[in-house]
Amino acid sequence: MVTLAFTRELRLLTPRHFDNVFKQPQRASSPEITILGRLNELGHPRIGLTIAKKNVKRAHERNRIKRLAREYFRLHQHELPPMDFVLLVRKGVANLDNQQIMEALGKLWRRHSRLAQNS
Repeated sequence: MVTLAFTRELRLLTPRHFDNVFKQPQRASSPEITILGRLNELGHPRIGLTIAKKNVKRAHERNRIKRLAREYFRLHQHELPPMDFVLLVRKGVANLDNQQIMEALGKLWRRHSRLAQNS
């Protein structure tokens, strides 16, 4: 049975995990969102979020973006390649509504899936 939980094992927790992704990432970008990815040896995907106060001023907007990213990841984790992902945002992402953010995330993660299949 497929479980749609978002457990601790599905998150990047330490600076070392993030640094590993930043070293040699595959990159998928839209004007507001960038997702960096790097293959891991775990057999399942993991996600880390970096939403800078510099780019999204208000805490409730940062929390909304993180909540949407986690939810998309949770629902689609079994379709994603075994990679570590780091989500970065730029200015203007707070102006998007929830549906636009979810569509952008879907498009970027599909691009990562294609890149992983080709490599």
